[in-house]
Amino acid sequence: MPSQRDVRNRIASVQNIRTITRAMEMVAAARLRRAEQRIEALRPYAHALRRLTRQAAEAAGAVPSLPILTPHDSVQRVALLLIAGDRGLAGAFNSQIVRAGVAAGREHEAEGIQTLYFAAGRRPASSLSFRGLEPAAAFTGFSDRPSFVDARRIAERLMAAYVDGEVDRVDVFYNGYISPITQVVRRERILPVHEAAVIAGVGTEHDTLEEALSGEHKPGPKPLVEYEPDPDEILGRLVPDYVEVSIFRALLESTASEHGARMTAMRNASENAAVLIEDLTLEMNRARQAAITQEIMEVVAGAEGLG
Repeated sequence: MPSQRDVRNRIASVQNIRTITRAMEMVAAARLRRAEQRIEALRPYAHALRRLTRQAAEAAGAVPSLPILTPHDSVQRVALLLIAGDRGLAGAFNSQIVRAGVAAGREHEAEGIQTLYFAAGRRPASSLSFRGLEPAAAFTGFSDRPSFVDARRIAERLMAAYVDGEVDRVDVFYNGYISPITQVVRRERILPVHEAAVIAGVGTEHDTLEEALSGEHKPGPKPLVEYEPDPDEILGRLVPDYVEVSIFRALLESTASEHGARMTAMRNASENAAVLIEDLTLEMNRARQAAITQEIMEVVAGAEGLG
């Protein structure tokens, strides 16, 4: 049985850890609120850009013969962008993205399709390297507060890979933010754009909700729009912006999910620490009672020996 001093030292250590986890929980909660505000601020712009791109595509009729819009003849190589965090202590936030991406890569390999990995965040980059799947490019250092410049840098690299024929398709994996305790792994097609939701007309649940709120699909006459210059040229300008905004939105969703996951993980750690402190306190009390009982027995034995 450990001594009272050992148990007391363990209690002090657990109390220090609980202090740290509580502080990390409060920091994550504050950052989560700011991340939620950034998502709310981006949604009107992202929805308007999606709507304009879809309208320009409908006005253009056939998809223009632009490199970024032209689908490749066959799919030989697929790029998978895994978006996660730079730090840990967030439960399964990072690992579930890596597992989903690696599982998708194995499916492609089974079909004879080569997989090229891209990572946004130190955790997915290091996890891929540990598994022997060295990423073609890693973007790190901004998971706590991503900027549009970061999204543009990632989008330019992916669009260049697609236009140059390095890859034939680009999918992105990220944690979609639902609530502080719920994050859902999402997989979205970014390139080729004609297979993405913006032109294919197949939106995600969030797009459907936004369209319902905006009334885009309400019955009735629609306004007549005249394009200057022609819709093909406008679409060529909008599509790169759409890819950049889509990646930026995924980064913001991932950031909010990370803060929510870390806040939940730190709260659970604090609660577990409190339970452990209670158990250790009970163990220390038992050890003290056993020591007192032993001392009493020794006194009584000594008194009987003298008598």
